Amino acid sequence: MQANLQWLDDPEVFRVNQLPAHSDHHYYHDTAEFKTGSRFIKSLNGAWRFNFAKTPAERPVDFYQPDFDATDFDTIQVPGHIELAGYGQIQYINTLYPWEGKIYRRPPYTLNQDQLTPGLFSDAADNTVGSYLKTFDLDDAFKGQRIIIQFQGVEEALYVWLNGHFIGYAEDSFTPSEFDLTPYIQDQGNVLAVRVYKRSTAAFIEDQDMFRFSGIFRDVNILAEPASHITDLDIRPVPNANLKSGELNITTKVTGEPATLALTVKDHDRRVLTSQTQTGSGSVTFDTMLFDQLHLWSPQTPYLYQLTIEVYDADHQLLEVVPYQFGFRTVELRDDKVIYVNNKRLVINGVNRHEWNAHTGRVISMADMRADIQTMLANNINADRTCHYPDQLPWYQLCDEAGIYLMAENNLESHGSWQKMGAIEPSYNVPGDNPHWLAAVIDRARSNYEWFKNHPSIIFWSLGNESYAGEDIAAMQAFYKEHDDSRLVHYEGVVHTPELKDRISDVESRMYEKPQNIVAYLEDNPTKPFLDCEYMHDMGNSLGGMQSYNDLIDKYPMYQGGFIWDFIDQALFVHDPITDQDVLRYGGDFDERHSDYEFSGDGLMFADRTPKPAMQEVKYYYGLHK
Repeated sequence: MQANLQWLDDPEVFRVNQLPAHSDHHYYHDTAEFKTGSRFIKSLNGAWRFNFAKTPAERPVDFYQPDFDATDFDTIQVPGHIELAGYGQIQYINTLYPWEGKIYRRPPYTLNQDQLTPGLFSDAADNTVGSYLKTFDLDDAFKGQRIIIQFQGVEEALYVWLNGHFIGYAEDSFTPSEFDLTPYIQDQGNVLAVRVYKRSTAAFIEDQDMFRFSGIFRDVNILAEPASHITDLDIRPVPNANLKSGELNITTKVTGEPATLALTVKDHDRRVLTSQTQTGSGSVTFDTMLFDQLHLWSPQTPYLYQLTIEVYDADHQLLEVVPYQFGFRTVELRDDKVIYVNNKRLVINGVNRHEWNAHTGRVISMADMRADIQTMLANNINADRTCHYPDQLPWYQLCDEAGIYLMAENNLESHGSWQKMGAIEPSYNVPGDNPHWLAAVIDRARSNYEWFKNHPSIIFWSLGNESYAGEDIAAMQAFYKEHDDSRLVHYEGVVHTPELKDRISDVESRMYEKPQNIVAYLEDNPTKPFLDCEYMHDMGNSLGGMQSYNDLIDKYPMYQGGFIWDFIDQALFVHDPITDQDVLRYGGDFDERHSDYEFSGDGLMFADRTPKPAMQEVKYYYGLHK
């Protein structure tokens, strides 16, 4: 198969040769590697050769050929944003598409036209292109194994070649993309070529309120898989009604040769609670395990059990060890129309959190993530909505450990397709009811679910943000309901299509609703509990009036709290030659037009993670309902 540039123009082509999404578990050769690092993972982060083209027509066409002369290529750091490396235009946009007012575009298969638009992005004057090259050798532990490459985040459309051979294509900027390199891998001198286009049809459903970047902005790793390998791990801990006992069901997917799987579960004090052995390949399911003295996971006591599975070959040689921490907890929407977690009414003291670093944009470190966790804990914030995309893989584990509730959001926002100049006008909304966009959004739901299904911190799946509503989003909800009965589903945009409320969202979710309107809803025999997915809007000298919402918590059990917009400013440090100091710059400060300007600064913290005075208000009122 050869790469096709026209895939950029077709919403029905969003993954080519991409491996299926799976659980986010790690694997090691033995337990000693838990501390030293797995021999089966090799980072390709660092310096890559790089070429920037302003348009697809100007890209170096054959750069992926092994004999290509790349002496005139520059060097770029991976992970990183192309724009922050000095190429292209930095631009901050809230609701509109970045090209509005400059280029006429409508989503394919809309406006009653059952057709594609040739050259919509593949021959576009505003579609910048980054061409990356990386040469690497295989470590000894990788030789003779199946070799996978994992891109944890690439914005926005990704083509991959190895040693001159086309490997695959992927969209969905914020979930990992994996490809099998095995047929074309060499022990030495491998030439990996990656082409990243800033825009494809995915741009119509990735219209989030944020700086618009492009490039390889999360980690890149190559992974070696032993002869028998656990590719997926599905952990189902279910407390009984008494919340004192429960059962554990575990299913794995094993690729390669049949293997013996030895499972052990330990408590927090490393005492063995149960063990079991199963043999097979493909889908391998363990017998149900019973627990008679449960410790529940909650924000107050984020108790995690330790699962370990050792994989042995037919000669009982250890091939790999898979560890995973999991927790028991219940999430219920009862007949009284109130959500309970572990038999206690749920109160969300939440924030919406973009991933952000004032120096590197959405390229964030473990130190950034740990600092954010500590800020949440210090200010009585017990919940995070991952606005508006899946976060980096470690974030979910950190929230498990810290006891932070998660509303795990899909990478979906099509704001510019239904709201024009402030008016609700959904004539060419996507995904809407459009069958040509259905597979793409279902795939995003599937990826979000598969990667993060084992995390107790996730109590809501969120179908996306500000994408109106229609049959395609209803199908996303149906996917989650079919695969997961342990969580609820959230989606705010169905407020625009009340006829779909019985099929979309378990909660009544609104943005920036006035307290008196919430009261009117709650006193009118509502069918669902109420949740503010975005409220307060901490821009400038704002965030007053929290007591009005706090009073609702005290008076109405069906009011379950909300998520403040938002956690941290999106602003970038720029060196000012006049003062010779690094200063923060917001939207509109980069000569970009159009822009939504300082609207990027809505956080409880400045972009350098300095708390604003409003954080004191949050700490006080959120502390009243821990």
